[in-house]
Amino acid sequence: MTLLAVTSDTWIVTGLGFGIVLALLFCLVFILMLFGYLMQKVTKPAAPSAQPKAQKPMAPKTDEAEIAAVAYALYLNEQTQSDPNISMITLNKRETAWNPKSNGFNNIGF
Repeated sequence: MTLLAVTSDTWIVTGLGFGIVLALLFCLVFILMLFGYLMQKVTKPAAPSAQPKAQKPMAPKTDEAEIAAVAYALYLNEQTQSDPNISMITLNKRETAWNPKSNGFNNIGF
């Protein structure tokens, strides 16, 4: 008995398996589309009303004194920083138990 022989039964099993997978995929897509259709809200168009629409609230206007105060606060914050390179991240490679040089691939001696 040869396990790797390709016979007519092999092609039938392969075709049936492939067909079952495609059929199940098609059914899954159909079910998900059906759920999406059932779960979406059905909204009716709103009838136009005679009431005026509410206006959007306007943002409060800021005067120059407020803008100057914010700018001065930012300036003072930058001046009080003790480290001028506070925004820089420095990564130094160091040897640990996870990366010893004795385990390197290019070392010939043990």
